[in-house]
Amino acid sequence: MAVQPPPPPSITPRQMNLLRIVAYMAWSDGQLAQEEVDLMLKRFSSLFATGDSQQQLQEELRDYLMQNIPLEESIPKLESEQERELVLKLGYEVIACSARTPDEPNINEEEEVAYQKLKQLLNLSPDVVERIEAEANTEVNQQQQEGIVEMMTRGLQQFIQN
Repeated sequence: MAVQPPPPPSITPRQMNLLRIVAYMAWSDGQLAQEEVDLMLKRFSSLFATGDSQQQLQEELRDYLMQNIPLEESIPKLESEQERELVLKLGYEVIACSARTPDEPNINEEEEVAYQKLKQLLNLSPDVVERIEAEANTEVNQQQQEGIVEMMTRGLQQFIQN
């Protein structure tokens, strides 16, 4: 018997695409901690739903975070340069904010490979990439106490408001 894919979540395709790309970057080192999943679901559901529907949306999104969709499928669906810049910034923040072990750099080898791939697929100018990386580094350094999910949430909120 074939496994059925989960039903589509009740968010827009644009929101889903952003979620998939950021989730890919979180998966790039081969690990996605349950605590990260829980926090990401909570924050994304608070951005994309209100009230009682947030819990339902969390359940819907869980399966999609676990799918780890290749970047090659998601990047072409980005609709604007602004979305590409947001994805680069959030992707960089995801990989730059922590290390798996104290002896490992914040961006490990697998994450660096995934990030280079992301940059290549986004095809942003070197000046834009440099600006976004500087902004992301500043945010990561200033917001160490907030954690990954809060930084991503803030970035998504700023994007949604624009």
